[in-house]
Amino acid sequence: MTWDDGADRSLGLPSYASAGAAGADLRANFPDRGAVVLEPGARMLVPTGLRLAIPEGYEVQVRPRSGLALKHGITLPNSPGTIDSDYRGSLGVIVMNTGAERFEISHGDRIAQMIVAPVVRGAFVEVAALDETDRGTGGFGSTGVAS
Repeated sequence: MTWDDGADRSLGLPSYASAGAAGADLRANFPDRGAVVLEPGARMLVPTGLRLAIPEGYEVQVRPRSGLALKHGITLPNSPGTIDSDYRGSLGVIVMNTGAERFEISHGDRIAQMIVAPVVRGAFVEVAALDETDRGTGGFGSTGVAS
C-alpha cells in the first residue's frame, strides 16, 4: 500500500478492529482535513488516501459498515465494490445516505471495510442446452416458499 499525494498518513493503514474481524476499516481521508455533509438520498466518492498493490489472483472487496447502515442508513450502493489486482489508482468509496437525516462524514471517520479475497476465474463455454435440475427455471423467491 502507498499513500496518495496530500493524504494524512497519521490516520494509519487499514486495520482490523478485533481479532476475529474479517474486514479492515477504511477511513475518510479528506485533503483539507475537513468534513462533508451527505444529504438523504445523496451519494459521493469519499477518498481514503490509499493506493493498493493487490497480488494477482486476489481482489479487495469494499463493503458497508453494519453500524452505519443500521443507525444512519449509510451504505455503499455498489456493494460489494471490487478493486481488481491490476488497478493502481486512488481508492475511493462510493457512500450513499439512504436514511432520513443528513449525515456528516469527518476526516478520519471509519466509512467502510475492505476484505481481501481470492478470485476464481471461470471458463465460459457455449452449449446447445443446459442440464435439468429440481429447481429448473424457478427464480426470485422460488426456494424456501411454503406450499
